[in-house]
Amino acid sequence: MSAEINTDILIIGAGPAGAGTALFLAKQGISCVLTDKATFPRDKVCGDALSGKVVEVLKKLDPSYLEELNAHKKFLGSWGVTFVSPNGESLRVPFGKREAQSSSPGFITKRLDFDQWLFQKAKNHPLITTYESAEIRSYERAGEHIIAHSKDGAAFRTRLVIACDGAYSSFAKNIAGIKTEAAHNCFGLRAYYSGVSGLDSANFIELHFIKDVLPGYLWIFPLPNGEANVGIGMRADKLNKKKINLKKALEKAIRENNVLRERFSRAELLGEVKLFGLPLGSLKRKLSGDNYMLCGDAAQLIDPFTGEGIGNALMSGHYAAIQAARCLKSNNFSEQFIQQYDQELYQRLWSEFQLSYRLQQLVNFPSLFNFVVRKANSNKALQETISCMFEDMDMRARLKTPAFYFKLLFS
Repeated sequence: MSAEINTDILIIGAGPAGAGTALFLAKQGISCVLTDKATFPRDKVCGDALSGKVVEVLKKLDPSYLEELNAHKKFLGSWGVTFVSPNGESLRVPFGKREAQSSSPGFITKRLDFDQWLFQKAKNHPLITTYESAEIRSYERAGEHIIAHSKDGAAFRTRLVIACDGAYSSFAKNIAGIKTEAAHNCFGLRAYYSGVSGLDSANFIELHFIKDVLPGYLWIFPLPNGEANVGIGMRADKLNKKKINLKKALEKAIRENNVLRERFSRAELLGEVKLFGLPLGSLKRKLSGDNYMLCGDAAQLIDPFTGEGIGNALMSGHYAAIQAARCLKSNNFSEQFIQQYDQELYQRLWSEFQLSYRLQQLVNFPSLFNFVVRKANSNKALQETISCMFEDMDMRARLKTPAFYFKLLFS
């Protein structure tokens, strides 16, 4: 391909942030060009969990999408989370009181399948023009436009770039000047297994807080066909300080941990173990400028405590589409005008990121974590409080106040 393609809006990266942005634009009757360096279907290293936030955004995009997911054999409904404290005690927490409902509050599916499902929605839409295998190598400004040059010689001339090209975004690094800092970055290791025993009957995801990798954790997420996504993640600065090899830490936990050893005794590793980066949203950044916005991992929007990424990516795409419509209507693509995007997105997410960052720091105290889990297992009211914290930010805020733990001691 060697030509110049003209478009008002160019979206770089067709993962959840990019495909979601394109679909939200199309819902407003706005056309765009959507590019990706890969050819779909393609894999993306991830925990593979679709949270309630994903469900919330997809419902805004098209309620019928949720009906599809509930009926899709590659999407597994998930009804809660199990926390395993450093001393091995488990706390099973349903997502609210939804276990009795027919529609799942969350899903688990391989990113290979979710990204392909969402990309096909975009590819099939008449207002969205897609280019696969279009790796953007460089950018230049030309008056009121940005020209993006792809590896194969194509040039995309646009008035607005929406960069959704992931954790290692070249646009975010070279044009927006976004830097990755170790204290606000995480590395995760993902593996697929078959034959892991003891998976939850309601497909609860599992977070194991093992002392060796605090403030990180090991996860086990059940998948269709009896498989499981198993991984381990830790903040980059802590990883460097403790000189931890994540692959060896995962192998050791599976081999030696009292809770996990028997469950993996007949498990079989499927494929390769893969490392990936998680740029955390614990630092507020400038997400837009003249003729551009950053979304998803390119905007570094991973939740510092839960590792939530897909929901925040889709949400950023929604806000970016709203702002893009304003830009077109006002014929204004200036930094000053586009910064509404930053303000609105952080108004929705920043308090959540701050609380999650504090909770991440709380996990550094294993004895306190053990105590909360032990107490919750014998106190139904506390169980319900923790359950509600997944949906209610005011409830989650209690976890960072000393009065909350004082009350626990004497309740």
